[in-house]
Amino acid sequence: MKGRSWIPSRSAQIQRERNAYHDILEASQRGDLDITAWLEWYFACLRHAINSSHEILDAVLTKANFWQRHEGETFSECQRNLINRLLDGFDGKLTSSKWAHIAKCSPDTALRDITDLMERNILAKDDAGGRSTGYHLK
Repeated sequence: MKGRSWIPSRSAQIQRERNAYHDILEASQRGDLDITAWLEWYFACLRHAINSSHEILDAVLTKANFWQRHEGETFSECQRNLINRLLDGFDGKLTSSKWAHIAKCSPDTALRDITDLMERNILAKDDAGGRSTGYHLK
């Protein structure tokens, strides 16, 4: 995370909910000056921003805890990059062929990296096997 982007950003949340923001703002301005509905919307938006911050902080702490637990262990740059991708929420299933493609290495090298991480109890094989065997962090 760069800077202070983990802090609940009301403006980012309002941007995500901009249509509702404009609707509630217009309704509040045209009504009888009762801003209760706007305040309810605003506090709900703030709650969404805080919840998003919790999710981001959880992910950051999970990543930091992982690397702290494995401090002093040796990882290849490729292993470190792929582990970080998994910690950041890898989209889809990680297979040895995806590993090879992302790492720009041979399938044999990818399988060696994966096997090494499995032997060290860092990666585990998904239940489905065969050609589409996937791997996940333990």
